[in-house]
Amino acid sequence: MAENVPHILDFCPLEDEKFTRIHTFFDNLKEGKLTTTKCQKCNTLLWQPRVVCPHCSSDEMEWVELPTTGKLFAFTAMLLGAPLGFEDEVPFPIGVVELDQVGLKILARIDDASYEDLEFEMPMEMNVVTLEDGRVLYRFKPKH
Repeated sequence: MAENVPHILDFCPLEDEKFTRIHTFFDNLKEGKLTTTKCQKCNTLLWQPRVVCPHCSSDEMEWVELPTTGKLFAFTAMLLGAPLGFEDEVPFPIGVVELDQVGLKILARIDDASYEDLEFEMPMEMNVVTLEDGRVLYRFKPKH
């Protein structure tokens, strides 16, 4: 996918340290860990990972591990307008997953289920997807 799509239009970010200051997120994801940053100044847990806190403008961040399970808070289906490289995969469900213990709500594609299979508060677990070029994405799937 990535080799056929110009980087400016690539839905999947460049994950290497030379391209992003949040490369730690992708390094951890390759190990099956979902992580984000927490501001050391105002103690705010941030999603998505940031290098500067949007609340207090501090750049004093620490990496923290998040739960990889949660419950489905909201969902819909991608029927049209999928990002480049994913056009052949529609329709697919997308949901907001509320992570266990921390209450953070994150948007993710839902694997291993159709829109019709999903229910509010359905238990979910993270699913790491590795692309052909080695980059990784997080998604969620129903927990069985």
